[in-house]
Amino acid sequence: MKTCPQCKRVYEDATLNFCLEDGEWLVETDAQEPATAILHSTGDVGEAPTRAQFHTTDQTAISTGIDDTANRARGFDKRLLVFPVLLAIIGTIGFLGYRYFTPATSGRINSIAVLPFQNTNSDADYLSDGLADSLIFRLSQLPDLKVSPTSSVIRYKGKEVDIGQVARELDVDAVMSGRLMQVGDDLNISVQLIDANSKKLLWAEQYDRKMADLLSTQREIATAITQKLQLRLSGEERGIAKKYTNSNEAYQLYLKGRFHWAKRKKDDLFIAIDSFKKAIELDPNFALAYVGIAEAYNSMGKNPDVPPKEAIPLAKAAAAKALELDPLLAEAHSAMGDSLAIGDWNWAESEREFKRAIELDPNISYIHVAYSGSYLTAVARTDDAVAETQRALDLEPLALITNSVHVTSYINARQYNKALVQARRAYELDPDFPLARHWLGLALTANGKYEEAIALGKEVQPQSPSWVIALFVTAYAHAKAGRRVDAEQSIALMREAAKTRYVRPYYIACVYAALGDKDKAFAELESSFVEKDCYLPRAKVDPAIDPLRDDPRFKDLLKRMGLEK
Repeated sequence: MKTCPQCKRVYEDATLNFCLEDGEWLVETDAQEPATAILHSTGDVGEAPTRAQFHTTDQTAISTGIDDTANRARGFDKRLLVFPVLLAIIGTIGFLGYRYFTPATSGRINSIAVLPFQNTNSDADYLSDGLADSLIFRLSQLPDLKVSPTSSVIRYKGKEVDIGQVARELDVDAVMSGRLMQVGDDLNISVQLIDANSKKLLWAEQYDRKMADLLSTQREIATAITQKLQLRLSGEERGIAKKYTNSNEAYQLYLKGRFHWAKRKKDDLFIAIDSFKKAIELDPNFALAYVGIAEAYNSMGKNPDVPPKEAIPLAKAAAAKALELDPLLAEAHSAMGDSLAIGDWNWAESEREFKRAIELDPNISYIHVAYSGSYLTAVARTDDAVAETQRALDLEPLALITNSVHVTSYINARQYNKALVQARRAYELDPDFPLARHWLGLALTANGKYEEAIALGKEVQPQSPSWVIALFVTAYAHAKAGRRVDAEQSIALMREAAKTRYVRPYYIACVYAALGDKDKAFAELESSFVEKDCYLPRAKVDPAIDPLRDDPRFKDLLKRMGLEK
């Protein structure tokens, strides 16, 4: 081990003779280590130490062929003869190394993918998934770095991956992977960053922390990466430095909530809401947790899992609290805009909230999804709705909810061929995702593929929480195919199901409209109006309602929703 007497930098590469910082002759301070890496500690003062950070290159050692002891014995003059040559060589290689390891300034590293962390000894996947998701969120706030979203990398979870292949599939310059091991209250987190083109290890580190340190460790890792890539941060470095909560346990509960919310299944949504509420009990000022509650209740109303009159007011109240705590939180404005659209039918205020959310952060995919599905569709701006879901897909190409809602925007824009292509893509991502199956069935029906739609709907069993929306697909396809008896049998099943679970009247209205039973269809639409059905406003553009558009009752319905003058 050697030390620079001037800047005190420590080198564990015993073959180096001169400091790479100031050219001073290095002094031996300890036994020499194998020359395989340049090692240094990265922990700040007062923090638990990291084991090592190391960077590898094709050539990590520079051999001078000069014995240090002999040089010192010969005196200063001999060193002066060697010093300029060595300094030039080391300076050149050091400069090239610096250029290689600061790729953002030279345009080499402009994009990164953070793969799901491996969880080696815990069943709490939300912990390892949440750690990666948090790093993605923090890094995505940087203005000069493209970060693959969680939805794009989740498919690599639990798989042995080839970095080059991952980089090609996600179109990124660098890939970060990690491993998390929990033993009691102790965490061991190992992280590495690999250049996708050269397959070189750019940065790696291990963190020994306590569970209570998880939040600060996330910030530490994100900051280390940005420093390594020499990225220019925004003025406030908001994405890296902002603390949403000081409670590590609250943050873990928030991550658990997000994990379950993404599944969009009824039981998971209740788990998500419970997790967010527990997080708030630990930190009453945790604005993001209130946003989580708002988004989960909004999703429950749209799915539909519970009557909208029960879910949406709770969503709106949680969004209002989040805005009270943090008026600059984009997700809070989006959640409020969503509630105002699907619950209050307050179109002017909804648009203002969505626009404010996009102004604050245009790179949050779900904001564009909600803006498209809840506001733009209702006000019949179908081309804009398609553009917004496409923007959301550009940000999160593999998000299940985004792929599904994109199908909706195509159908409402009467682009049926594109809708079917997109629906098949969404379904292939996860056939178990309820809304992917739902919209594939409707896209098939829109393209006249009734048998395939019926078969798809019948695959869902009655005990499934998503059975009702699958039953609607079957009923609607039967009606469009002219099979009245089968369609009415499906309607009877939906009415029976309504005795024990919420059944959206709008679904039954669509089936009656397809059968040509206008009076029955309008009766269901009136029930939908009374219940504040989240789907009712989309009747203005929904092709399923086309048979009713010429009826004066339809225009009156739109007026009462504030969608017609």
